[in-house]
Amino acid sequence: MTSSTALTDEIRALYAEEGRPAALVGRFRRTAVLVPSDRQDGLWSAEYGGIRWIHAFTDEASLGRFALAQGADGTSDWTYRTVLGARLLDVVVPAVGVPAGVALDVGSPEPVLFPPVVGIVPDAYAIDADVLAADVLNGEGGTA
Repeated sequence: MTSSTALTDEIRALYAEEGRPAALVGRFRRTAVLVPSDRQDGLWSAEYGGIRWIHAFTDEASLGRFALAQGADGTSDWTYRTVLGARLLDVVVPAVGVPAGVALDVGSPEPVLFPPVVGIVPDAYAIDADVLAADVLNGEGGTA
């Protein structure tokens, strides 16, 4: 596992248009992130645009800002799990049962979405897998 500092450095590079999306996905996969628990002790998530977004954070400060934005009073602790990014993408996303991705550092100045597409989540759970397969079969050469 790598540190969240390396992940935030990769995010900053991407925002500065100096990074590569594939490098960011790779760094996320190798980094442990914080995933808050919801009221039912599941993983905090929200639906937007037909996708279930699992919320994850690079550090406690980012999670704390999100908690305050959700109405936390600043005195109560939020429970969270530490989860390897690869486990979120390869195990948790498929277990959700609907199209799902990961929203990293929601509410921060530099949030990142890892949508359920080929190259990020397992192909069987990617919403664009059928489109890409059809392109290849039709000789249009879809890319992953």
